[in-house]
Amino acid sequence: ILDVHFPLCLYKKLLGQSVGIKDLGQMQPEVARSLKKLLDWEGPGSVEDVFCATFTIDHQAFGEVQTYELMPGGADIAVTEENRHKYVDLYVDFLLNESIRTQFNAFKRGFLLLCDGPVLRLFRPQELEVLVTGTPHLDFKALEENSRYEGNYTKDSQVVKWLWQVVSEFSLEEKQKFLKFFSGSDRSPIGGLSKLRFLVQRAGPDTNRLPTSHTCFN
Repeated sequence: ILDVHFPLCLYKKLLGQSVGIKDLGQMQPEVARSLKKLLDWEGPGSVEDVFCATFTIDHQAFGEVQTYELMPGGADIAVTEENRHKYVDLYVDFLLNESIRTQFNAFKRGFLLLCDGPVLRLFRPQELEVLVTGTPHLDFKALEENSRYEGNYTKDSQVVKWLWQVVSEFSLEEKQKFLKFFSGSDRSPIGGLSKLRFLVQRAGPDTNRLPTSHTCFN
C-alpha cells in the first residue's frame, strides 16, 4: 500500500481504457469548463469570432511555454461550429496522452513489472486505485476482533483492554499514526483492517520500555 494520490485517469490508462474531457475535468477543471463552453456555444457570435482559436495548444514544459499544432497545419485552421468537436478531442488527447506519452510509458512499464498478470484486467480503475493506495476508512473494531496475542497476553488482559480503550479514543489522525506505527502504512488494505495480521505480545519481563513494533511493507 502506497501513500500516493494519482488521478483516476492514470488507472484508466494503465488498464488500457480511453480517457476524455470528463477525466480532464478531475485534474484541470478550468480547462475542461472552457472546452465544454466552446462545445455548447450557440451565440451571440460565431465560435470563430468569439473564441478566436486555432488547432494549436500552448503547453508549459520545464518552465517554458511552447505552442504545438494539434494537427498538420493547425496554426492556420480556425475552430468553427463544424470542427469544434474534433478540436476538443485533439486538445484533450494532447493533454492526457501525447504530451506525457514518454513519461507515462516509462511509468507503465515499471508498474506492470510489479503488478502485471491476467487478473489485472478484471479490475475497474476505482478498484485498482484501492489496490495501490488502500482505503482511508479505518474500522479498528474489526482490527481488534481479529487480533492475536502471545506472551501470556489474551484479549482479557488488563494491558490489552487499556490498549483498545486508548485506541478507541484516538482521533482519525491519531488512528492513522497508530496504524502506520505497527503496519508501515496509514491506509487500510483491501478488505479492511480485519485483513491485517496484528499480533500483540509481551517483550520479555515487565519494563519501563516504550512499545515497539515490527513491520513489513504492505
